[in-house]
Amino acid sequence: MGTAELVALMLADGRLPTGGHTQSAGLEPAVRAGLGADGKQLHEVQTYARDRLRTVTRVDAAVAVVARHVILTGRPPEPPPSRVDWSAPGSPSREPWSPNHNPNSRLDATAEQAKPGGLGSGLGSGLEVVERAWAARVSSQVVREAVRRQGRLLLRLAGRVWPGVGEYLPPDGEIARPIVLGVVAAVTGLSAEQLARVVAYDDAQTVVSASLKLLPVDPAEAATWLAALHDDIEKLVADVAPLTDVDKIPANAAPLIDIHAQNHVTERMRLFHA
Repeated sequence: MGTAELVALMLADGRLPTGGHTQSAGLEPAVRAGLGADGKQLHEVQTYARDRLRTVTRVDAAVAVVARHVILTGRPPEPPPSRVDWSAPGSPSREPWSPNHNPNSRLDATAEQAKPGGLGSGLGSGLEVVERAWAARVSSQVVREAVRRQGRLLLRLAGRVWPGVGEYLPPDGEIARPIVLGVVAAVTGLSAEQLARVVAYDDAQTVVSASLKLLPVDPAEAATWLAALHDDIEKLVADVAPLTDVDKIPANAAPLIDIHAQNHVTERMRLFHA
């Protein structure tokens, strides 16, 4: 299986079937909306990556860390106290999580948990609490679908490379990518710090790599942007690595990224799916 350090390097490799070459972390629709000004304001790419680290990436990293904790402790977390009716139509947590997940359906969550192979009992129910917390923090259905699609691809890969993941997740489920990463980290021995760093670095390098295809960027300049983000990445790691409670997961939002994603899904000519 290799050392935890090698696993971390592998997960952050943009050449993986689930790596950065398959997506732009929302940079493509942002460029379509004017980011970078056709090569006249390329520094905006670095700013965009930093903004993601402070918002959506921070949430994803925290979710992955808490999911890892659930696996290692074997104790399902209690759902956070809330006035939200999780069973109400339209609730993001109501979107089914099972091997036959359909993000457009509105199946009853209780019935979904009872399906064979689902995650509605024992340790799986703990992961479902974490997944619901993630979904509640991602307002865009388009973004939720994209992240779950990425999670499904990563789960398929992990099932081949790290079979132990199959003890905790169904083999063909559309599960949020941070949840899958958390399980992979628990199975392979990654620390919370290593996991958070992988999530943060992978997101930043995805943005920077996509800029090379979308804008007239000098590769050396792109590497400089990524290096300049190291302090932001380490701050994220320090903030989220200690988390163990679902209700401590941050809820930093980036509405403009959600708007760009909603617009991107209707584009007929796209280089990246997200």
